[in-house]
Amino acid sequence: MTTTPNRPWRGVLVATALPLTDELAVDYDKFAEHCAWLVDNGCDGVVPNGSLGEYQVLTPEERAKVVETAVAAIGGARVMPGVAAYGSAESRRWAEQARDAGCASVMLLPPNAYRADERSVLAHYAEVAKAGVPIVAYNNPIDTKVDLVPELLAKLHGEGYIHAVKEFSGDVRRAYQLAELAPELDLLIGADDVLLELALAGAKGWVAGYPNALPAASVELYHAAVGGDLATAKKLYEQLHPLLRWDSKVEFVQAIKLSMDIVGRHGGPVRPPRVPLLPGQEAVVRAATEQAVAAGLA
Repeated sequence: MTTTPNRPWRGVLVATALPLTDELAVDYDKFAEHCAWLVDNGCDGVVPNGSLGEYQVLTPEERAKVVETAVAAIGGARVMPGVAAYGSAESRRWAEQARDAGCASVMLLPPNAYRADERSVLAHYAEVAKAGVPIVAYNNPIDTKVDLVPELLAKLHGEGYIHAVKEFSGDVRRAYQLAELAPELDLLIGADDVLLELALAGAKGWVAGYPNALPAASVELYHAAVGGDLATAKKLYEQLHPLLRWDSKVEFVQAIKLSMDIVGRHGGPVRPPRVPLLPGQEAVVRAATEQAVAAGLA
């Protein structure tokens, strides 16, 4: 366990995939069991209602119940829900819901209904911070078209709005600039396929995708990487990278859910407008997953 009470976002927090039935209903019992299984396999907590959790296609009732289910399963200190929404007021309400459910922190994208400027970004985080729960920023300029560059993150941290950042830009060079501009801001690995590079650059945690299917091996990789055991880390990284790179692809939800199904978990289908993988994509994910299983990584 690497989370700390005053920095509960540290360690391996899994951006949870959401188990759906064949009728595309949320299977809350399987989700609760999944959260507990992840923690039992060495993960430090979960991040429900992130993009991997398909939050955009949940009803408000489903979204709230997902948070409550995770908290009931593993305790609120280990649950950091995504609170992204089109409006700042709505994001603040989701932060308040997480707070009231017992969560110790939340994860927040910048405004993503349009390409926000710096003043809008600052105002957005200021509004959600009023909920009184620590915020981890989520920088995903690929999908949101809003880039939380190191200078802006330092500003957000200096104002007290954020305590950490999930960095998904893929630009590992930013880690060093961020450490210079805001040394107290925790850098969290945000994309599975740059884990080793960001761990060596001083990351304090990993908001992770592929541990949904391979938690124990992923946790071993993370601890070896941040612990400086490069021989272990590099070997595991090379073995897992054919899967980890899917976390940065458009079809990451489908790929991770397929890997879950292959290793005996319940990934299940995705909700529209997502569609199943193409046969060629499925074959690649299946082969890489089966190779990981054969190597004893599942």
